[in-house]
This record gives sequence, structure tokens and C-alpha cells, in this order.
Amino acid sequence: MEVISMFMFMLIMFVAILLANAIRILREYERGVIFRLGRLIAVKGPGIIFLIPLVDKMVKVSLRTVVMDVPPQDVITRDNVSIKVNAVLYFRVVQPDKAIVEVENYLIATSQLSQTTLRSILGQSELDELLAERDKINQELQKIIDHQTEPWGIKVSNVEVKHIDLPTEMQRAMAKQAEAERERRAKVIHAEGEFQASQRLADAAGVIEGHPTALQLRYLQTLTEVASEKNSTTIFPLPIDLIAPFLESYNKKNGKK
Repeated sequence: MEVISMFMFMLIMFVAILLANAIRILREYERGVIFRLGRLIAVKGPGIIFLIPLVDKMVKVSLRTVVMDVPPQDVITRDNVSIKVNAVLYFRVVQPDKAIVEVENYLIATSQLSQTTLRSILGQSELDELLAERDKINQELQKIIDHQTEPWGIKVSNVEVKHIDLPTEMQRAMAKQAEAERERRAKVIHAEGEFQASQRLADAAGVIEGHPTALQLRYLQTLTEVASEKNSTTIFPLPIDLIAPFLESYNKKNGKK
């Protein structure tokens, strides 16, 4: 009886192990690449998957988007500036069978490909282009990497250059250049203001030339402003042109009399 009980127990354990290996459950974002005796037969999932024990083998593949950091790369630009650049890569598996069969490890392969492509593309650009046209470079990187990973069943959705590390000497030179540019703009704005002011003064001089009385009114207005701001006594020379009209009017009146 003990031998029979032991045999039954071993048989139950064997069946349980077989069932555990035969039944797999895949999540919504997972797919199973099924190999039967080493040959690819199907891609299944999600849900319950039944395998033939000791005959079928399943490789699980995630379909979610992978966010991969590209390590900093030493790059020499077209204008011979040495920089360090890192980036981030967004991709996902769209054909699980190709991702398993066509390449040994699609994660490592994609990472290495992105590093070499980053060095190659950035090395063909000048530093000013890298700093000013980063969106264009990101699109070019995404297009090239996506084209090369397509045979592996991988879709690259986006590539972003995260940081460009410039040498200290280059940072100082760019700071001086930016400061010189700001000074140039300030001088141009100041010169433009002086030019506009001179135009307004020329217009005012033309008005005064046509209407001499306007200069007298302006003189009286200035006297009023100075008197309202200061309590002390201020002595101004009185231009003869200011009182000439009054003298002429007085003389005319006396002559008539």
C-alpha cells in the first residue's frame, strides 16, 4: 500500500508539473512566440496559451514602448568641436516573431545601433546647427534608426537629443559672443532712438521757423515748469524777441494817440 501511495503521489506531481508547463497566461501587452521542436509555428496571446510539454517552447515578448537612454557619446562636429551628447530612444516591438528570430537580443542591438547612428549623424553637422536645429536632427535620427530596425520587427517612434556637453573653452567663447551680440543690439537700438529724436527735432524746428510765436510759448512753458519745481528765485534773461510784439503794439497805440 505504501508503494502504491508513493507511486500515486509521484504520478500526481508529474501530471501537475506537466500541466504547469503546458498552460501559460499572457497579459494584454504580451505575446508568446511558440517554437515546436525548434521550429517557429505561431505567435499567440494574450490570454491562456496551451503548450505541448517537452515539445513546445515559448518566448515571451512585451509590446509596450521601451524608453532607452543612449549613453553619452564623444562626437567631433564638422567644424572640429569635440562634444559629448546623450539621447533618449522610444521604440516598441510590432512583430514579436522577427524580434526573436532575426536578432539575438533586440534590446542590445537597438542600443548599439542608436549609439553609432548618433555619432555618425551629429558628426556631419556643425555646432551651431546642433544647437539651433535640434528638432530637425531628432527627426533624421528617428528616420535612420527606424529604417535599420524595421527588419527586426521594431518601430522607433521618437529620438530626442537630451544634452550637449560643450568644452569649457567653447562655453566661454559662446558667452563672449552672446555678450558682444547684446552690446551690438543695444548700440543699434540707441542709434535708432537718436535718429528718431533728431527727426522729431527737425520737425519741431520747421514748425518754429514757420511760427516764431511757438518758440515764445515754449519759453514761457519752461519758465512755468521750473517755477513749480523749485522754491528758490531763478533769474532768466528775457529775449527781446519775446517782448517785441508787445512793444510794437504799444508804439502803435501811442502813435495813434
